[in-house]
Amino acid sequence: MTDTVDLTTRTEHQDAVIAEALTVIDGALGRMMSRELVSSGEVADLLLDVRTLLTTSATSATTPA
Repeated sequence: MTDTVDLTTRTEHQDAVIAEALTVIDGALGRMMSRELVSSGEVADLLLDVRTLLTTSATSATTPA
């Protein structure tokens, strides 16, 4: 029973992190699409933000509660 609850909680957490990552991507794309040029630093910042969200999720998913 506890395994099912842990799996459900983990899945909900991963879904929330993915949704947050998509929000970050959508917001950044919206800002970038209105400009002709985007600096490589801005793109790198976006990629690092998304990577941080996803690696934090992966780390917390593999850490037992």
